[in-house]
Amino acid sequence: MSTGSPRTFFEKVWEDHVITALGPDSDLLQVDRLVLHELSGSQAVRALAEAGRKPVSREQVYTVIEHLISTQPGRGPTDSVSKSGPVMIETTRRASREWGFHFIDYDDPRQGIAHVVAPELGIAFPGATLVCCDSHTSTVGGVGALSWGIGASEAEHVLATQTLAQSRPKTMRVSFEGSLREGVYAKDMILALIGQVGAQGGIGYAVEYAGTAVRSLPIEGRLTLCNMSIEFSAKYGFVPPDETTIAYLAGREFSPKGADWDRAVAYWRGLPTDEGARFDREVAVDCSSLAPQVTWGISPQQVGAIDGQVPDPASATDGEARSLAERALDYMRLSPGTPLSGIPIDVAYIGSCTNARLSDLRAAAVILKGRKVKAGVQAVCVPGSTPVKRAAEAEGIDRIFRDAGFEWHESACGFCGHIGSDRFADLRVVSTTNRNFEGRQGPKTRTHLASPATVAASAVAGCIADARRLG
Repeated sequence: MSTGSPRTFFEKVWEDHVITALGPDSDLLQVDRLVLHELSGSQAVRALAEAGRKPVSREQVYTVIEHLISTQPGRGPTDSVSKSGPVMIETTRRASREWGFHFIDYDDPRQGIAHVVAPELGIAFPGATLVCCDSHTSTVGGVGALSWGIGASEAEHVLATQTLAQSRPKTMRVSFEGSLREGVYAKDMILALIGQVGAQGGIGYAVEYAGTAVRSLPIEGRLTLCNMSIEFSAKYGFVPPDETTIAYLAGREFSPKGADWDRAVAYWRGLPTDEGARFDREVAVDCSSLAPQVTWGISPQQVGAIDGQVPDPASATDGEARSLAERALDYMRLSPGTPLSGIPIDVAYIGSCTNARLSDLRAAAVILKGRKVKAGVQAVCVPGSTPVKRAAEAEGIDRIFRDAGFEWHESACGFCGHIGSDRFADLRVVSTTNRNFEGRQGPKTRTHLASPATVAASAVAGCIADARRLG
């Protein structure tokens, strides 16, 4: 690393990966890790082959079957939620084996959602540049990686060159200060931030999450926080590494070993932002009085405390916000002044790269133990990875979910997005996922985003419910 004026974590990592400057605000960067799934990864490998090229650095490419594969127990090698899924799955499988990528198939004991698998296996690590054909790649910023989502054509370029041209963003630091109260989680923190800065507040920024509340979060909470950076339009979101990060990564399959580990740790410890380093924007969020959050509209910015009410569009500060609020209430079939707690639900869903890790399932199990899902409510759990699923089963968490009335699925992206299944069509869902857009989980599906504890409490109550009231 260079010395001189104080630098941010982002500046250190970016500068360490610059191959050459392409202009005053853009650089050609070295890419350390490329993660591909069968949806857009299949397009990238097919395009590369059709162009007559081969991967330049196969050992840095990781492929996983997770986007289109079915989550149903007993699934087969090409069982898919999409008509085109079997072809994409086979294309990815064949190319991975032919080119010698690190391949994680549907029945591999390491299988899972890319952004859950990457930190679990040590594919993602502090100071690394990691890209994937998915907008939620920023998730692995939770272990101090500089990670971002790319398209299939960019993935083809990385396969061929292990580089990408990138415009250098501005920097933002979000400081979450204070201690979280009982029943409040990382999901509530990020939803509160998006409600504060808006769904476009992060455009053009690389965002560092800092503050006492972030430092006290376990790695899985930090991954949740970074996951939804894209929901306020930030391309990059990250927590610089600390001793919690180092302890989490020790011994992971693809983490450095022996002397390489010692050298890596020494490098990682020099990455956090220097005292006195400047950011282009500073944002503060007070966590000391933060309540569980739940969305009421069709954008993550349309969010409020669970003990609050659906707002009146007339109270919006400008015409655009008022129009969006009116459109949201029409789509969600809600009226101004309706208490958020008590809105009846049809589905309770726990899954996705946002909130389907072991700690998430544990938090939900605390609420579900000894209770039953309300009659008429569909309750579904899709663990974020096979290791998460097996660890939960070893602890008896699956029995708690099943006894309560939840379906217990295999790991994959599942019902986070509407890829082919209309199961949740025209229903109201309280969900641990990351997007509540119109039709995101199915035609006319009305999605409320919340933490796993809130989803579990809502499943029991049959309506949006505050887990703290259940004890």
